[in-house]
Amino acid sequence: MSDAIKAVTMPKWGLAMEEGTLVAWHASEGAQVHAGDDLIDIETTKITNVMESAAGGTLRRRVVDEGACVPVGALLGVVADADLPEAEIDAFVARFNADFAVAAAAAAEAGPPEPEVVEAAGNRLSYLRMGDGNPPLVLVHGFGGDLNNWLFNQPALAAGRATYALDLPGHGRSGKDVGSGDIAALARTLTAFLDVLGLEQVHLVGHSLGGAIALDLAVRQPERVASLTLISPAALGGEINTDYIEGFIAAGRRKEMRAVLGLLFADPALVSRDMVEEVLKYKRLDGVAAALAAIAGAAFPGGRQSRDLKSCLGDLRMPAQVIWGRQDRILPVAQGDGLPANVPLHVLDDAGHMAHMEAATQVNALIEGLLGR
Repeated sequence: MSDAIKAVTMPKWGLAMEEGTLVAWHASEGAQVHAGDDLIDIETTKITNVMESAAGGTLRRRVVDEGACVPVGALLGVVADADLPEAEIDAFVARFNADFAVAAAAAAEAGPPEPEVVEAAGNRLSYLRMGDGNPPLVLVHGFGGDLNNWLFNQPALAAGRATYALDLPGHGRSGKDVGSGDIAALARTLTAFLDVLGLEQVHLVGHSLGGAIALDLAVRQPERVASLTLISPAALGGEINTDYIEGFIAAGRRKEMRAVLGLLFADPALVSRDMVEEVLKYKRLDGVAAALAAIAGAAFPGGRQSRDLKSCLGDLRMPAQVIWGRQDRILPVAQGDGLPANVPLHVLDDAGHMAHMEAATQVNALIEGLLGR
């Protein structure tokens, strides 16, 4: 198979994704594309997002038309050198489709990885493991989220290392007892999770509330943290959008929840019907309302953040970075101003609070870059 030919395939965004709809192409056949360019709009049951080109070259073939729904891994298009004969493109497409049919059958038998459960700090904690290799990487979501928030990141980051996406107490499939619900208590639970799994040192990536939890652990036990990436983290300032926190807790109808979830994104159109339904389903679980209220009351009392750990960043002993979406409407990007020289701030212009979903390729590259240090 020629290295001059690159396959564009339907991505797998999350465990539950089995197929996706190609909504729109951003490039015509014969157009020059560069790595990182917006290439295709993909719609799944969970979210609609842009797939960026993984390679540069000429878009020689659009194999799948707009509006078509195809399985994960199916060939969508071909990027190749402009002077490559059409016969070689034809042969590549035929060979890929034949191999894909065999691989799809084998994958169907094996099934996707499933979340596992451990008991730690008196709580049942759900997590998803992908990949192998040390030091492992642990992904910690924010308030109201779950391990599926990393659906655009974990598969890419699992190449060459073990990755663990955790459901915090009170979230996802984990137990709903959050204790005092404050950041320090949740950080102790995260430490207990590492202890139970025998993870002596890890790379930590935390988003929003999860960023504050990861930072608290890194400050208290620096020897446990190989690197630290904070995405739109809490605990770097006082201000927080209480309309989101209170709205998330109170929303019980689709329209209300869609409006609340829309605050998380620079483009609220990314919020799908299924995303709304899954969050509402989670909120109906026994213990969720009390858990969310306890965490909000401890971490954001009176509509302000209870902790400010910015002054601790200069004392970190491990490589660290902060990533923020310029259009964040939950935690203002200005809270990233004035960071110490050892902690660079990366601001992504077209992303909101969920930068790791809206700008996944950029965020993954920044995380990989830090891991390489």
